[in-house]
Amino acid sequence: MANSDPFSSTVIPFEVPEQVRAFAEKGVSQARDNYAKFKDAAESHNGTIEAVFSAYSSGAKEYSAKVMDMFKAGASANLDFAQELVGVKSPSEAMTLWTSHARKQFETFTAQAKELAELAQKVATETAEPIKASVSKLTVKPAA
Repeated sequence: MANSDPFSSTVIPFEVPEQVRAFAEKGVSQARDNYAKFKDAAESHNGTIEAVFSAYSSGAKEYSAKVMDMFKAGASANLDFAQELVGVKSPSEAMTLWTSHARKQFETFTAQAKELAELAQKVATETAEPIKASVSKLTVKPAA
């Protein structure tokens, strides 16, 4: 029985010219080099991504703990105010207490908003740091 493989060398006697073979080998070599570079870059950036998420996670935990502390402080202040309000003897005393409480709450809210903004800025800066470090490694600095 004859060979039924249409691409067999016995069916089609074919020899690859040396120039084509060299070109193909060069292409394969370049592909391997490019793959190795891509793999190194991917592994490097994977570490960067992990560092970014780690920094963000830590910052988010700190931020939400701060928000919870602020909610607790606000709830406690409101309960104290309600308790004091129950003990007032006159409408003018109630108005004075209410005004004082409102002023304290506004001052507290202002301070807390500033504190949260500073914390958010800190978290953003710490989260961006691994990205900046990774980019600085990739950036080629000209010789002076």
